[in-house]
Amino acid sequence: MKKIYSRPVTLKPAHFHYCPGCGHGIINRLILEVIDEMGLREKAICVAPAGCGMLVYNFFDIDTLESAHGRGAAVATGIKRVLPDNLVFSYQGDGDLAAIGTAEGFHAANRGELITIIFVNNGVYGMTGGQMAPTTLTKQVTTTTPAGRNPQQAGYPIKVCEVFSVLEGTSYLERVAVNKPAAIIKAKKAIAKAFEH
Repeated sequence: MKKIYSRPVTLKPAHFHYCPGCGHGIINRLILEVIDEMGLREKAICVAPAGCGMLVYNFFDIDTLESAHGRGAAVATGIKRVLPDNLVFSYQGDGDLAAIGTAEGFHAANRGELITIIFVNNGVYGMTGGQMAPTTLTKQVTTTTPAGRNPQQAGYPIKVCEVFSVLEGTSYLERVAVNKPAAIIKAKKAIAKAFEH
């Protein structure tokens, strides 16, 4: 029988703590598959966030550290400047990048820092109970917007890709999903392209 899948070498044998149906586990696996396929295991450094992804060091068998909430892009910038030959990336959620870390990510992109920011947007603060996040869609129901997000009360959702797309230092952006097999294949290709850039 032909083997069609092998566990990434860089994926530790630990059970994911993510909620059922969450895309974090899929995204974690894709990142590690790409790192293995590109031969970057010894050069990869991940900056983990606060929030749902903060425990990636339990799963990633690469150098991984945790930054203060929202500071992933700033910490990744410092590491990349000291270790320019390494693949340095931050793994950030919507509260981490689109709320408290807006300035760090925005200015790192504007400066054209040679880092990758992997932004996992589920539209809510998943770790703390599903409250409205900066990226929550208009009319989306959350625990703090039971009637749906109302822009007149809560403002409009922040569209992170569109915001970063107008910055001259940004070299690559792609919005992908992990909700079906074809989308997962596309997401893996996007991660590889991001690491290449």
